[in-house]
Amino acid sequence: MAGAEGGPGDGELWQTWLPNHAVFLRLREGLKNQSSAETKKPASSLPSSPPLPPQLLTRNLVLGLGGELFLWDPEDSSFLVVRLRGPSGVGEEPSLSQYQRLLCINPPLFEIYQVLLSPTQHHVALIGIKGLMILELPKRWGKNSEFEGGKSTVNCSTTPVAERFFTSSTSLTLKHAAWYPSEMLDPHIVLLTSDNVIRIYSLREPQTPTKVIVLSEAEEESLILNKGRAYTASLGETAVAFDFGPLSAVPKHIFGQKGKEEVAAYPLYILYENGETFLTYISLLQSPGSVGKLLGPLPMHPAAEDNYGYDACAVLCLPCVPNILVIATESGMLYHCVVLEGEEEDDQTSEKSWDCRADLVPSLYVFECVELELALRLASGEDEPFDSDFSCPIKLHRDPKCPSRYHCTHEAGVHSVGLTWIHKLHKFLGSDEEDKDSLQELATEQKCFVEHILCTKPLPCRQPAPIRGFWIVPDILGPTMICITSTYECLVRPLLCFTQLRKLMIEFFLRSSEKDMAPPPEECLQLISRATQVFREQYILKQDLAKEEIQRRVKLLCDQKKKQLEDLNYCREERKSLREMAERLADKYEEAKEKQEDIMNRMKKVLHSFHSQLPVLSDSERDMKKELQLIPDQLRHLGNAIKQVTMKKDYQQRKMEKVLSPQKPTITLSAYQRKCIQSILKEE
Repeated sequence: MAGAEGGPGDGELWQTWLPNHAVFLRLREGLKNQSSAETKKPASSLPSSPPLPPQLLTRNLVLGLGGELFLWDPEDSSFLVVRLRGPSGVGEEPSLSQYQRLLCINPPLFEIYQVLLSPTQHHVALIGIKGLMILELPKRWGKNSEFEGGKSTVNCSTTPVAERFFTSSTSLTLKHAAWYPSEMLDPHIVLLTSDNVIRIYSLREPQTPTKVIVLSEAEEESLILNKGRAYTASLGETAVAFDFGPLSAVPKHIFGQKGKEEVAAYPLYILYENGETFLTYISLLQSPGSVGKLLGPLPMHPAAEDNYGYDACAVLCLPCVPNILVIATESGMLYHCVVLEGEEEDDQTSEKSWDCRADLVPSLYVFECVELELALRLASGEDEPFDSDFSCPIKLHRDPKCPSRYHCTHEAGVHSVGLTWIHKLHKFLGSDEEDKDSLQELATEQKCFVEHILCTKPLPCRQPAPIRGFWIVPDILGPTMICITSTYECLVRPLLCFTQLRKLMIEFFLRSSEKDMAPPPEECLQLISRATQVFREQYILKQDLAKEEIQRRVKLLCDQKKKQLEDLNYCREERKSLREMAERLADKYEEAKEKQEDIMNRMKKVLHSFHSQLPVLSDSERDMKKELQLIPDQLRHLGNAIKQVTMKKDYQQRKMEKVLSPQKPTITLSAYQRKCIQSILKEE
């Protein structure tokens, strides 16, 4: 393990001590060694070697699992694992020098730009431009449930995927990779390559694809330009990204099978560079699995002349029903599309991929468009205007805690976007057809919130500094963002819920790769002017509006308070009058009760005297007469019984006296017996 001085205090949180951990010092030293090695290369070799595109990619070399953070070390091709919190609470955080290294037995020969954790959380995909490798996480045991009981260095087995395929095809590159989202099956990895083909590989057979989805015809791809690129790629008719939607039930004929039953499958949304979106369904529950027909391009409403841009780069399906697609372009535009069933009059389906016997192609309804400010747009002067437009690929990330929020990473920083209208959309879709209130609420709902969390290109003179890692930790006190900069600096920021007050957090990284180059005073002045404009528009103006709203609300509350005080006084008077009335009613009740008892007693006397004067016996009197007549016979029987009991008593008493009287025993001896006894006594 590496060493570092100091350690966290018992009362500090992991957000405080994590940026000072020894792993980041180790990564920064590796970065310095790599940069020094590149500078020592001979100058003659520089013109012959083409520039590597992975250097400009926004990497994501960080992932989290439980209470641990995994950081990929490109120098040693290993993972550095840091425990964020102790198993027994906050007071047992590890020291700043403790971490584990997960070494690859067969390290990848290509450069890694993204790491992905599998749905079963047992494997990690190491993704590069020229290949992909799967790392299997080792077993855990021990008191703290660490890898192999807490060893400082652990060997991990790695499995290359499609190794022969990428080695034999030198011009082939990997555009996008993702895990198949099912947790019930064996892990499967889905790859999108530059030949416009999606291949699905199983870890049991990593060299042979389980399923292949061809996104273009062979005739079109056979027409290659001089530089080795197909015409379809030049026109943007190649896939650049894809994403899975939540599990849904689809009819069997989607997979070319007979029957009216439904099959559980995952929708796969495929984004092309020209902005078109295709859809297919994948089900691997039953061997060997099924892949549905390629549907699309999905019609977008309202229609646009430029088809919402020609530089699409990323797509994300939010985990909600109906599915909501987020389409990002390199120019910083985000389109929030709701996926709904298509209408019969939509005649935009592709003849080569769709037939009339199946269901209608779903449609994308663009709910809103958002433009991200990738780099700060400085106000240029009148004498020296300049163009500050900046474009770069954007990566989209789901939020693990909030399904209506996602995050964007790019070469200029990090944005966070929250969709506040999703619950209103669900309310409208779940209401009746004639419910116009839900539609009105959805129409008047405030648009999404955009937070510029991190800015790595504050000035036009600065080169882009893509981040190296981004992860959301679902902390108990709220989600926390961990961002690793290009110089391996760790930034920890709590993510506020977008229902709270919007907060603009911009980190200016003036300590970029060009440390010796100071920004000119003109650009510093423009930066200050832009910051002043942002504060005026985003803070002062909104604070003035909030002040007016608060004053109006205070006035309304004062009027309501005055009215409530008047109502309170009226209620007090009413309560006093009700108490007096209650006392009077109580007195009247007591008087009425006494009179009622007096009348009842008088009625009893009248009835008694009335019954006593009747000449005919009543039923009760007749019953009493019969009982009185039977009493002498009963007394006679009781007298006889008493005499019998007395006689028995006397008889028993006499018997007892005879038994208890003592009887003296009498012995009579004959004359002979007396003589014998006397003689014996004399002899003795």
